[in-house]
Amino acid sequence: MGKRHGKLGIKQTIQPHWMDRVVQLMLAGMSEAEIRNELDEFLKTQKQSGGTGKRGEKTYGMAVGILASWFSPDSDLVALRDDVLMLARNLPIEQWLPLHWVVISASYPFWFNVAKQVGRLFNLQDQITQAQVFGRIKEQYGDRETVARNARYTMRSFVAWGILKDSETKGCYEKSPPFCVTDPKLAVLMFEAALYATPDNKLTLSLLLKNPALFPFHIPIITGDFISQHSKRIEIIRYGLDDELLKLRGK
Repeated sequence: MGKRHGKLGIKQTIQPHWMDRVVQLMLAGMSEAEIRNELDEFLKTQKQSGGTGKRGEKTYGMAVGILASWFSPDSDLVALRDDVLMLARNLPIEQWLPLHWVVISASYPFWFNVAKQVGRLFNLQDQITQAQVFGRIKEQYGDRETVARNARYTMRSFVAWGILKDSETKGCYEKSPPFCVTDPKLAVLMFEAALYATPDNKLTLSLLLKNPALFPFHIPIITGDFISQHSKRIEIIRYGLDDELLKLRGK
């Protein structure tokens, strides 16, 4: 498991409008330093619950670290981030949620893995519990309090993003209607993020098309040919009789 894959990092609930704010600042042409200064002022008043009020510096500093997946990604993620930002220029803000998903999943595979366990459980049942997700995540990352805490913040972020709904029973969740992704080029970027979030950076196309980690989205069917035409960073390899293997180039 690489350095990024062993990183937890979801140390508080992330509100989608915080990420919207970052993208707006980037589209306005602000530098990383300017964005950090703006976020410092903005997040001082933003509570994890989505409301407003005074916060401690340490608390909002944790949020800046996650939001930096947009404005200061790891060097190998810059090209992906740039392509996602280009899409943001031509999309209304209410359609940015899958863009945030791409950026945070590639930067924080833990986020993607929590989503994968949630999606797998929803394939079996209509309601899921926090305890069920935690049990599966601890099998992968170990039975530590920090693992459970990061998983809890990730799931609360899913609720904040409208991906999950709280049920009447505490600690129990229902799935929201999927967000429809209509642009196949965005689907390619979502698959690329999934490859970054996978330890060996490769998956078959069939597994990507039905990947449980993408449960919040309805993604158009795309072919290996389409992906190879629209991505220089994904290599397509024939796999078996009727499948294709997608692999990140240079990984």
